Order: sequence, then C-alpha cells, then structure tokens
Amino acid sequence: MGEPTPDQRAGSTSLGDLLGEVSRDLSTLIRQEMALAKAELKESAGKAGKGAGLLGGAGYAAIMAVLFLSIALWWALGTLIGNGWSGVVVAVLWGIVAAILYSVGRKSLKTVDGAPETVDSLKKIPETLKPNGAGR
Repeated sequence: MGEPTPDQRAGSTSLGDLLGEVSRDLSTLIRQEMALAKAELKESAGKAGKGAGLLGGAGYAAIMAVLFLSIALWWALGTLIGNGWSGVVVAVLWGIVAAILYSVGRKSLKTVDGAPETVDSLKKIPETLKPNGAGR
C-alpha cells in the first residue's frame, strides 16, 4: 500500500506529536516570513537611500539657484536704487518668504495626530496582563 491518508495518520498520531508538528510548522513559517520581510526591507532601503540622495542633490541645486537669482536681483536693483538699498529690499523679500513658510509649516505641524490607535493599544496592554479580579 501507499502512504496513509490524513485521517489514518491523525488517528494513529498522538496529540503531543501533532502539537509538535504544528509548532515546527509555525516556527518555519515565522522564519520564512521574517526572511522575506528582511529581503524586502533591504531592497526598499536601497531604493529609499538612492532617492534621498537624489533629493538632497536637488535641494542643493535649488539653494544654489536661489542664491544666484538673489545676487542677480540685488545687482539689478543696485543699478536703480543703489547697492545698499537693493540689499535691504532683497533681504526683506527673503524675510517675507521665511515668515510665510514658517506660518504654513507651523499650521501643518499642529494638525499632526501621531499614532493615536497605537498609543491606545499600548495603554490597554498592562490591563490585559493583570490577573483576573485585579483592577478589571
């Protein structure tokens, strides 16, 4: 004959052996899932690092462009109203831009909730670990 059917095998196998088999299978599954997650995160981290580097380069290029445009504006205004006053005008313009960005950024940060569901779940964990009747 061939291999026993699952029903025959279940009837002849002890409960301890079945639990051991389930435990081994679960352990194998968890190890495989962890290996998969590790591989996926490694690949994602590489892509994220490359993207972050490119964004950093773009930010530096933008800063340089703004710097040279500011110098050009200062020089152009200097021919009309003098270099001293044109420097003041450019500085005031950048002060206005900074104030607007600060205001928008502060308003945006006030709307951040964090992780309220996670905090709520973590607050409930100590209650579930207490023995029955102790503070429930």
